[in-house]
Order: sequence, then C-alpha cells, then structure tokens
Amino acid sequence: MGFLTPFIVLIERRLLRPVVLLLAASLALVSGLGVHAGGQTKHRKLARDLEVAAASPMQPGHRWVRQHNGQRMVDALIVGEGADPEFRSLRRFIERIGGTVHARFASINALSVTVPSRSLKALDERDDVASVSPNRATRRAVSTLELVSGASSAAVRSYSGSSANYSGLDGSGIGIAVLDSGVMASHESFVNTAGARRVVRQVSLVGKASAAAAVSGFAPGSVERMAFESSITVNASLDYDPYGHGSHVAAVAAARRNNGPTDTAGVAPGASIIDVRVLASDGSGTVADLLAGIDWVIHNARNHNIRVMNLSLAASSTESWQTDPLARAVRSAAAAGITVVTAAGNFGQASGSTTYGTVGSPGLDPSVITVGSSHMQSTNARGDDTVNGFSSRGPTRGAMVDTNGVRYPDNLIKPDLVAPGNRIVAIGATSEAGAWNLLARTYPALVSGLGTQAVKRSAMLLSGTSVAAPVVSGAAAVLLQANPGLTPPMIKAILQYTAQPLPNASLVDQGAGMLNLEGAVRLARALRTDTLDRLAAGTLSAGTAINATALPLPQSTINGQTFAWSQFVIMAGRQVLAGSDLFTKWQPIYDPRLAWGGKTVRRQTVSYWPEPAGTAYHRYVPRSFSDGLATSGTLVTPGVRSITALAGASSKNGKTGVFMPSNTLAGWVGSGSGVPLASGVVLSEGVVLSEGVVLSEGVVLSEGVVLSEGVVLSEGVVLSEGVVLSETTAGTVRASSTPSPEGEL
Repeated sequence: MGFLTPFIVLIERRLLRPVVLLLAASLALVSGLGVHAGGQTKHRKLARDLEVAAASPMQPGHRWVRQHNGQRMVDALIVGEGADPEFRSLRRFIERIGGTVHARFASINALSVTVPSRSLKALDERDDVASVSPNRATRRAVSTLELVSGASSAAVRSYSGSSANYSGLDGSGIGIAVLDSGVMASHESFVNTAGARRVVRQVSLVGKASAAAAVSGFAPGSVERMAFESSITVNASLDYDPYGHGSHVAAVAAARRNNGPTDTAGVAPGASIIDVRVLASDGSGTVADLLAGIDWVIHNARNHNIRVMNLSLAASSTESWQTDPLARAVRSAAAAGITVVTAAGNFGQASGSTTYGTVGSPGLDPSVITVGSSHMQSTNARGDDTVNGFSSRGPTRGAMVDTNGVRYPDNLIKPDLVAPGNRIVAIGATSEAGAWNLLARTYPALVSGLGTQAVKRSAMLLSGTSVAAPVVSGAAAVLLQANPGLTPPMIKAILQYTAQPLPNASLVDQGAGMLNLEGAVRLARALRTDTLDRLAAGTLSAGTAINATALPLPQSTINGQTFAWSQFVIMAGRQVLAGSDLFTKWQPIYDPRLAWGGKTVRRQTVSYWPEPAGTAYHRYVPRSFSDGLATSGTLVTPGVRSITALAGASSKNGKTGVFMPSNTLAGWVGSGSGVPLASGVVLSEGVVLSEGVVLSEGVVLSEGVVLSEGVVLSEGVVLSEGVVLSETTAGTVRASSTPSPEGEL
C-alpha cells in the first residue's frame, strides 16, 4: 500500500487556524520530512510521544520510560521492514547499543525491545525499521471509544494486559445490520477470538429494489425467496467496500482490537455484523434500494438475531414523521423488535451560525434513536466534551399539511442523545489487493498519520453524526447482551436516563446528553430479562413490575470523573419525564408497536408468517405491517414525574422550553423537582391531552432560529456525514459533504 504522507496535528484554536495551517505546512517542509540521498521522501518513523520522551530533559513519567544505570531506557515496539523475518541484523544492532529484545511477533513483524532513548534516532535511520512506538501495554488494550463511552469500565468489560483478551460484555450473540456502502469482511478487526469472521452475511440491494418487491409475497424458505437471496449475496466479492464509509461505520460499532497501527476497537467487539449494501461504489444509490434494504433486514432478522439496525443517514424531508416513507419503514423495523439507530445529520451550522430544525429523516421519527455528535477534545476525559457545531439540531420541522395548505410542524425534540463523532479512528477499507477505498483516494489525509498501514490492518479517520450513530448501535448491542428482554423503546429510555448532560447545550442540541454505557449496563441489569416474552404473551399491563433488583445509584465514574445521570427521558418528542417508576413499572409506551409523537399515537399491527406455536413474537418473520392511529389507552403510568412544565415556553434567547440546557433540567430532577402525574398520560379518542413542550410558530418567525420550510440540507457543510437522501422515493441517495481530516477545530 506504500508509505503515506504524515498527518500534521493542528492546534485546536479556531482564531489561529489560518496561521497554524501555514506554520504546520512550513514545518512539514523543513523538518517533518527527511529525504533519502536519491531524493525520495522518507517518513518519520518515531511515534511523537516517544520522540518527546527521548528529548525531554525531565523524566516524562510514562510507564514505558525509566532510568537504569544512569541512562534513560524506553520500552518500545519496533515494526520491521525487509526480507529477513528474523531481523537478525536489527537484533544485533539492538544488542550493540545496550538494548534488549524481549519478543518477536510474527503476526505483525515486530520486536518488543528496551533500548536507550539516545539510540532512537539511529533506529529511525535504519532501512529495516518501519516504525518505533512506545510499548503502551495498558493504553493500547482499550480504544478511545471504549474509554470515553464507558465500555471499558468494570460494569461492562475489563481487559487483561493483552490487547485482545478481555472479559465481560462485548455484544456477543447480537446481530447489528449496517445499511451502507459495504463492509470489508476480511479485515482483522472483524474476526472473533477463534479467528472466524464476524461479518456473518453480506448482501447487496443496489439496483435490486424491483426484485426485492417481486419476492415480498413469498414465504421464508420458498424457492422464489431462496433464489432472490442467492442473487443478492456478495460474500465472494474481493472489493467489499469500494467507497469506504460502511466499513468505518461497522468498525465503530463492532471492531475488535487488532494488530494494526492504532486503537480501532469498537463499542461491541463481539457482535455479529450483517452487511447490507445499499450504496454503489461512488457512495450513491436510490431511496428505493434503501427501503429494500430495510425490508431485507426485517425479513432476515430471525436468521441472524438482528436486534440492532444502523442507518448513518440523514434525509431531507418536509413531511411529518407520520407520513414520511423512510420514517414509516424504520417504524416497522422497530415494531418487529429491532432497535433502529440513525444519524441526526451534519447540518447544525450554516455560514458560521448554529442552525436549528435540521434533523432529517428517518431521525425525525419518535420510534428511532437519533444520535448527534459530541467532540472529545482529543482527551479521554468526559468533562471537557462539547456538542459538535456541525451536529444537526432539532426540533423536527416535518409537517402535516391540511387541505388549505396550512402546515402543522411536528416540532419534536431531537436528537435523543449524542455520542463521540469527531476525528474517530476506525478501519479503512481496501480491496484484497490493497487498493484504498474511494474516500481515502480522494482525501489522502484521512489515512495519513495513523502508523504503518497494511492490508487487513488498515485504519481511517472520519467525523460526523454518521460516525456517532454506530457508537450507540454498539452500545445497544451490549445492552441486549446484558438483558435480551429489552424492547427498543426501553433501550432508548435507558440510554437517555443514564446519559451525561453536557454544559451549555440544550434539549435540541444534545437531547438527554452524552452516551454513558457504564450506567446504561447497570440499569439494564436491574430489570427483568423476560419483559419481551411477557409482552408477546400479553401478560404485561400498565404498572406491572419490571425491575428484578433495586435500581442502581444514578451516577457513574468513568476515567476518574464522577457525574450524575440526566435521570430524565424524552417521550413523544415533547414530554420530559423522570422518576424511578419509569424502570420499576411497565410503561405501555415501551411497546415497540406504538409510536408517540406530539399529541398523536400511531400503532403498528404486525402479521407474521406461520411458525411453530410458543415462539415469542419478536422471533417470527414479519409478513406485513399496517399503520394506523391509536385511539385510547394509558401511555405512561401515574407516579411518573413530569418536568415538562419546568422547561417553560420555548425561547432561544431565553434558553427555555426546547432550548433549555439539558444539564439545568437534570439538576432540577436530581434535587427532586417535577410533578408526579396523578393520572399518568392517557390517550383518549385519539388525542393525547398533555401536549408537552411546544415550539410555537411565533417563536420560529420572531427569533429566526428554526428553518420554517422544513429541512434544507446544503452541500459541503461538514465532514463525511455519510448519506444525504432526496425527498422522494424516486430520488437519489448520495454521499454529500467533503470529508475533513481535521474534524471541527
């Protein structure tokens, strides 16, 4: 694959960016690169932190550097290059300079050594050395995503000294369907402990919408259905993901730590991956193919235990969640028991200003988990995290239109939560022959500066809500492993209730806050594991006990920082609810066949192909769906606390209503504020009387903060958001904005 141009780390100071870029470019020319005598460019081989440690006059304090017999020694990993796999010459050199060789790793052609720091420059100049990295045994075992999300906490999983060995929850047994541009199944990140591939099925629906529709009426296992399945199988492909986006997304959700150059482990490294290709090699496709892909996942969920579906998509739509075709499709998936996670979109800024009302479809649907992007500020600590400027904000602006042409916008609070989505390193897809994907070829900086790249160990850098979404998909898989009885609405509620609200970000900036997998796992484990089966058997009613143990203390400690949970959930896009009753009593709205948005509740009726008696409904193969208005019934039980009124009327300038900071509401909840609902929330004659937090159209027009004519997705706004869809089913699907290696400064 060749040597790649080193990536230049930029100083994150927005006002100094032009100067910094010029300075960085100049330094690259005069000092960042060496030159061979023959005039060819030579890349820097020493890791930056190793170089700093060697040059520092003081003891740096890393575990891999120490004083011994009056000289500074460093523990390092040397990746070799050349025809001698035993590295005899290199071994002799290390011994001559007073170093020690501890081990040779045949899988990555590397030596584990201890050498004097003064000899690092000499190692850098050797032709049989490809790279020299500090032996960061502990840090290399856990990826940045695992650290920041809480996946590496004791409640989820813990690592031994080896980068590949861990115990605890990893999503094993749960299938995650990734609808995207394909997945490089042969990458080392997608194997299990036995070396077997975890990409268990690969299909392509590109150009197959008509064929998919033609077999929709045939039963599972029929000759016609089996012929169709055979025609869309692409397991034998040697270029699994020519565009490169889908592999990165799948890796963020479920990559396993490999022997590559950087920490690329995902959130659920044991989960199975189902690759459903809906984009062509240039990142484009049709909405019809995407809908066919969703249908395929619903039909095949039983075969592969698909419990999670990831859609790193943002679609322009002026329609209400009730009628938008993509929203209806994902609502059917949720009704079938699949947790649908989708990106909010990357249109939170226009001309340098924050823009509201830019969440698209299917993220506008209340049944899905809509994910915005948080910025980790290049640290593993959570206390300094913020919401990315590019991350799309709510409220949703799709609308019902009456016969007189009057629009009635949904105005639902979205996103539901945020997750890391800035400068995320995951795998970079290549062909079997080692050719980079189209994104990497078009923007080489996406794969630069990530260490020595190799086929099946390659890495790439991307930013956007399309990267944040699979973080939550991986988290959902881990929760389902911990408690397989959770319904999709329960998973959303757990993730919101345990989220960490970020300062100075409102409900429509971040929803309930930033993903906290540590807390979510503890809460999920406190609940009964038979809830889904009891729902299928019809033995659940409003208020039935659903907790198995006492609920955990509502706080988490991650990377040394202790923080309180939000302790609230957002229901119907307008109701902000709190209280332990949310997780000690069955709330009817946890039935995935119900979708509640604003004052309206819709019910999905699912019919299934015949199956043996006694099988839980969520394991059947759906045959058809019907969607209609629900007319009556309890949605939320009495005793649940409402904090909706505390938010007040919506005003961007006043920071109230949907624009109220989430951490302010969380603080009030923690102090016991809120009003217990005497009668719960009841649907009567098709109308929910409690309307919740509402954004009036007067606020929209007077303050000018929300797009009044629906969601307008402009080109070139930010970073590789993934897929931007047109508004009609006859339109096209296309990857839009330019991917940026810098992320958001």
